[in-house]
Amino acid sequence: MPDLKDKSIVITGAGRGIGATIARALAADGARLTIADRTEADAAQVAGDIRAAGGTAIAVTVDVRDRAAVRRMIDEAVAAHGRLDVLFNNAGIAQTKPFLDITEDDWHTVNDVNALGVLIGMQEAIKTFRKQGGGGKIINTASIAGKQGYEPLAHYSASKFAVVALTQAAARGFGKEGITANAICPGVVATEMWKIIDQGFRDTGITKAENEAFDMFAAGAVLGRPSRPEDLVGVARFLASSDSDFMTGQSLLVDGGMVFA
Repeated sequence: MPDLKDKSIVITGAGRGIGATIARALAADGARLTIADRTEADAAQVAGDIRAAGGTAIAVTVDVRDRAAVRRMIDEAVAAHGRLDVLFNNAGIAQTKPFLDITEDDWHTVNDVNALGVLIGMQEAIKTFRKQGGGGKIINTASIAGKQGYEPLAHYSASKFAVVALTQAAARGFGKEGITANAICPGVVATEMWKIIDQGFRDTGITKAENEAFDMFAAGAVLGRPSRPEDLVGVARFLASSDSDFMTGQSLLVDGGMVFA
């Protein structure tokens, strides 16, 4: 079992999907979780489930685009759990739109959450790590779309390339302080986000049937199936634990073999 007992871990976008699944698993390993989500009820549900199972968790509402809200999130985690050990920037959104139809508003809608939100989270976590005397871990959720661009998801892809770049930049900038930064790159995962992407493909006429886009992309996985949120747990455990102490700046593909890079 990884050495996560009593580690203070903040996960954004943890009210459902990948974030919620990872949060429950890390809490079962003994970590103290801060469940952060823009939807209060979702965060409270996951935190309540963790406590009911004997774990430790608080719920915090956060808009990752708002620096003051992110600062409050981290401060609440420190107040509840004594310190911050790991920040997992998992919050993200997606939008499907043909390349030539992407507007400035579309760009900001996606990139302000997926890229700016990660930057703010990393900055505020690093400030806290320094106050604590150095050391700490940052985990970011990128995507296979951070390794290669997809035309109906161009601005989403750009945001995830940015997450990979921010991960590398922070690793280079703060490694000598004992702060590591790594990213997880999921593939096609059966979550609410992919329902939104799939609907977008149908709205733009690229596909016609429900789940057609999902199935089309998932067919590229050499392991023969789409991902499940549970498939990301092992890598998240590894990156949050001391097992990954000598690893930084990496973006790990956990996609069933969709992209080789």
